[in-house]
Amino acid sequence: MNNPILKNKFYLYLTEFFAGMSVMAVELGASRLLAPYFSSSQIVWTIIIGTIMIAMALGNIMGGRWADKNPNPDKLYGRIIIAAIWIALIPVVGKYIVIGISALLVFTISTNFLVIAAFAACMIVFVFPLFLLGTVTPSLVKYTVDSLDDSGKVVGYLNASNTIGSIIGTFVPTFISIPAVGTSITFLIFAGILLALAIVYFIAGKKRSVKAVVGAILFLISCIFGHGDSFAFWQHDLTYEGESIYNYLQVYEDDSKVVLSTNVLFGVQSVYRKEKTLTGMYYDYAMAAPYMSGLEGKKNIKMLILGMGTGTYATQCKRYFDGIEVEGVEIDQKITDLAHTYFELPEDVKVTTYDGRAYLEALSSESKHKTYDISKEQADNLKYDVIMVDAYQDITIPFQMSSVEFFTLVKNQLKDDGVMVVNMNIKSDGEDGAGINEYLADTISQVFSEVYTVDVPNNTNRELFASNNSSMIGMFRAGYMSEDDKELHDMMDQLYGHLQRYDAGDNILTDDKAPVELLSMQAIDALIRDEVDYYKDIYDREGLQGLLDSF
Repeated sequence: MNNPILKNKFYLYLTEFFAGMSVMAVELGASRLLAPYFSSSQIVWTIIIGTIMIAMALGNIMGGRWADKNPNPDKLYGRIIIAAIWIALIPVVGKYIVIGISALLVFTISTNFLVIAAFAACMIVFVFPLFLLGTVTPSLVKYTVDSLDDSGKVVGYLNASNTIGSIIGTFVPTFISIPAVGTSITFLIFAGILLALAIVYFIAGKKRSVKAVVGAILFLISCIFGHGDSFAFWQHDLTYEGESIYNYLQVYEDDSKVVLSTNVLFGVQSVYRKEKTLTGMYYDYAMAAPYMSGLEGKKNIKMLILGMGTGTYATQCKRYFDGIEVEGVEIDQKITDLAHTYFELPEDVKVTTYDGRAYLEALSSESKHKTYDISKEQADNLKYDVIMVDAYQDITIPFQMSSVEFFTLVKNQLKDDGVMVVNMNIKSDGEDGAGINEYLADTISQVFSEVYTVDVPNNTNRELFASNNSSMIGMFRAGYMSEDDKELHDMMDQLYGHLQRYDAGDNILTDDKAPVELLSMQAIDALIRDEVDYYKDIYDREGLQGLLDSF
């Protein structure tokens, strides 16, 4: 240890601090890199945390062995440089690796695609640099412990430095760097910190390091090429692309529509038709709910949308129904901003930035408080005729918005003849037992006596309507039959012809037990398998050229 900087324990604690900070920053960055392709579900988070813990455990083991075998600090800071280079290259090549792994695995496996593909991507992209950072702590113990008399204190300080760094590295990316400058630059920032830390070490020791020079060059290359590209790198005509605290976001448009996507791999989340007609999507079928709540017999209809998104459903209802009062809840403020900027969300639609379940809890507490001061009729007027639950996004179904307790909260905020409509993104049902849709419908049937479902043509959505009003379907029929708009009338007539009463089972989701992500993953696997089988059949019949021509 002939480098004078190592005599300064503060520098060693600083090394530990930034190593801990970088590990957490990379972990959070990993979730954002993978989310557009595999979602940000608990399953994906479990894979990220699990693989990173594997990397850190192996790093601790090998770091201790290497420190005993060759206690040369040059080796440690050389490893930090390699880790920094790797992290800096993630924005440049990471997404190509992820999509390459997905393309390879989708044709080779038939079950658990999301789990296997996400795990493989994590192992290839993130394990190695975090393994190297995992060697930092045992190596620094070797350099900082001077005697057994103070070994406990020194090791404690090192662990505290790592933990404090990890804490800061948890909050900074989530609340500052990713929303402000994006995931790619976040990777570059923390790679740059690690690289600077190692370069300072070699400069202080007046040592020449090829790794430091090469690392600086590769870091500059990464800065040039690692922040200007898109997650959806096959699209170059996006109207908007960015990130919020919760989502990766992209908006694209053509002559007829504007589209929001928050998940590259699984398609669009919201569509707005510029010609201001029916969309041909689930928003149209969901407009049956106001009719079911007795639209024709009421002066005005109060509607609440949980999961407002860009507000296409609200806009459609405002356009087709006079006197309807719509408000929404959307957890992502940036999506609400996009709704006003690109999707023509009416200004008189109030949107609250909040979690849907928490919002209902707040309404429930408020209504209980007001009950003492107002009549039952006045209290009922505060409730809603229609509540739309549109918070399910591909595999990412919030468990707290899928349980008996949640749907009970919805029921309590509905008028006696009120209707809940739920948009279930995944039409596929379970092949070997109940699937996610059966679980949701069975759970809802525990709360509502009248439950009906209908599949939306030409896409994967299924709409569910629920009420405790036994006249719901009769009111729907009477309401749309008197509709003057022929296009809307025909759409509702089509829906009526396919509406099915749900025969409930006993697959109940509760706050304590709601395996919605595993159930959704099974449904996604089935959809992927069907799609792959289609292309496999083309390949078997027409060969590679036929397959290429089909895209």
